[in-house]
Amino acid sequence: MQLKSLFFATIFALFASLSTLQASTSENVANPQVQQEYESKTLTELVSSFMQRTGIAALAFPKDGVTNGHGDVMTHFEQSLGRLIMFVIIFILFYLAIAKGFEPLLLIPIAFGGLLANIPIVNMTADDGFLGIIYNLGIANGLFPLIIFMGVGAMTDFGPLLSRPKTALLGGAAQFGIFGSLIGAAALSQYTGIVDFSLEQSAAISIIGGADGPTSIFIATALAPELLGAIAVAAYSYMALVPVIQPPIMKALTTEEERQIVMKTGRNVHKLEKLLFPLMILMMTVFFLPDAAPLVGAFALGNFAKESGVVDRLSNEMQNSLVNIVTIFLGLGVGSKLASDKFLVLETLGIMVIGLVAFALGTAMGVIIAKIMNKFSNEPINPLIGAAGVSAVPMAARVVSKVGSEAKPGNILLMHAMGPNVAGVIGSAVAAGVLLSIFN
Repeated sequence: MQLKSLFFATIFALFASLSTLQASTSENVANPQVQQEYESKTLTELVSSFMQRTGIAALAFPKDGVTNGHGDVMTHFEQSLGRLIMFVIIFILFYLAIAKGFEPLLLIPIAFGGLLANIPIVNMTADDGFLGIIYNLGIANGLFPLIIFMGVGAMTDFGPLLSRPKTALLGGAAQFGIFGSLIGAAALSQYTGIVDFSLEQSAAISIIGGADGPTSIFIATALAPELLGAIAVAAYSYMALVPVIQPPIMKALTTEEERQIVMKTGRNVHKLEKLLFPLMILMMTVFFLPDAAPLVGAFALGNFAKESGVVDRLSNEMQNSLVNIVTIFLGLGVGSKLASDKFLVLETLGIMVIGLVAFALGTAMGVIIAKIMNKFSNEPINPLIGAAGVSAVPMAARVVSKVGSEAKPGNILLMHAMGPNVAGVIGSAVAAGVLLSIFN
């Protein structure tokens, strides 16, 4: 019975195929414009055609007129040696993520996006390409950063900050890197001629100093969309490299005795305080800085859902599945800007340098203010926690705890550093709102 059914099905499929072929032939006869004549090729020509479409040929023999995913003509360097240089950089990022454990959740999708972006011929960064679709879906319009902020809010505990409100000053001090680098970028453009950034572009670049990738993307979308890719790459690169960049600065600005300071446990924070705090932050934003409302609002929503205790399903999704999925897409989209023709240019390198200086300034100022607070505080304050004032949550706090435990085994600074760390998230959002309100 089954054999009989298979026989009739085969006959039916054969007749259907013949009918389709006949209709196609009739259409080609009626419309000779769409009829394509096949040109026969020898075996040698077929092999030659295949070899010309290999990546080896594209890298070894660059051609004139080859364009990237956006239709811009690429130089021979960008087609060949530039791509090879980017492959080396990308594999270094893989090494740092896997062998050294430097924020693999960020570095692996970013690096893999960069690897895909530098594959010749296929142009994955085009608007209809794999990476181009992801980039336009949520980075170009600023959606992914807001979702990430929502997830960060759902994972944030304001208890350490509320138990020691004065540590909020450290989160504010770390934003010095943003405004200091804004002045530096503007001066560099005006007096050196090495780079040519407008004041709006300088403002968008300076936000990298907060080590806050979502905020950097958000403000770049508004103030300097033409620099969005380079700013996103710089911000997320420095976020991932916090364990490399911060420790030397922290150790250079503190003594061994200061790094060994043991801090007292803070007071217990009532649940009602944690519940009201995100609402208070949002209302202050509504009254004084509406331009920061998208970032602060998404952050407050995530945190309020967590602290309410009645929507655990929503809170868990924000903390886990939602933020993980968006992190994959965000990393691939950011990595798409690691293409050789986008990354290996003076403009991008200038952004990377200014961003690094901004991040270093923010870290240094947080440590310096913490040292000053320790001198005048009744309770001991370990100056290392000032470095956590940047917005890289919880990476910066973990680095502080690691450096502190190296100086004095058993000295756990993680929860003490989380106060300035979450304050830094709010501080970078406020800084972004200030810049938007100035230039809009």
